[in-house]
Amino acid sequence: MEKRILITGGTGFIGQPLCQKLIADGHELTVLSRQPALNVQSLCGRVEAVGDLKELSGSEGFDAIINLAGEGIADKRWSEARKQQLRDSRIALTNQLVDIIRTWKTLPSVMVSGSAVGFYGDQGNHRVTEDTPPHDEFTHRLCSDWEQAALRLEPAGVRICLSRTGVVAGPGGGFLQRMLLPFKLGLGGRLGSGEQYMPWVHRDDVVAAINWMMETETAQGAYNVVSPNPVTNRQFTKSLAGVLGRPAIFPVPAPVLKVALGEMSRLLLTGQMAIPERLQAEGFQFRFPELSPALADATRY
Repeated sequence: MEKRILITGGTGFIGQPLCQKLIADGHELTVLSRQPALNVQSLCGRVEAVGDLKELSGSEGFDAIINLAGEGIADKRWSEARKQQLRDSRIALTNQLVDIIRTWKTLPSVMVSGSAVGFYGDQGNHRVTEDTPPHDEFTHRLCSDWEQAALRLEPAGVRICLSRTGVVAGPGGGFLQRMLLPFKLGLGGRLGSGEQYMPWVHRDDVVAAINWMMETETAQGAYNVVSPNPVTNRQFTKSLAGVLGRPAIFPVPAPVLKVALGEMSRLLLTGQMAIPERLQAEGFQFRFPELSPALADATRY
């Protein structure tokens, strides 16, 4: 059934193909973005662009909300000011969004809100499901507070789904784009010991999972949006090198990353062996469950 959907983060790496998918399915989209309307439409397709949430205060409302806004967590070194920017772009915006939604004449039936497997913090080589207790660190607090902001709508009867997304691989952007040049030059290699897990997922599966959460009326709560086959960093770099036909013989020692990136180096040197237990149990099918085909598709441009 056709829905009126409000999307934050619609111009991002996941948001763009998601918008295009939803438009193809016949939905009517409004995208919140600070970019000019023509830019938003060139990236997302036939959408209405809104520059400020306040413009939506007191409106008729939307059938569904997809909340993906948030500055890139690995874009800049984590100074205290940068950490606050990361929090504001996720938590403060989600709180504002919830406050605006409460002014609408009709509340949405569902909100799918972004999160990440960083919610769990460093989990070593332990299998991580949606029920795994988190390790308390910055990424956990960031994701937990982000989720709690979205869950403020739950008492009003809105169905809330939380997309705890892994490391997203897809063509034309994302973290993989930064890795391609050194690997293509034969300068790639594992990071640190290489034994830390990388809970990867193909972008097409993220888009499909978000759509599934929106459409599946029984879906509720947190979902690990990750491939069912997590790999270590060593396995990931070996697979990427194989797909590109290059060696991967230049590891980056952990101390070098720690000096270069500070606390943010934990994004690269720690991880989670996260699995999509709830998605699989509830019938979601992955298009790219295996790494090599996913990387071959993601590097096809």
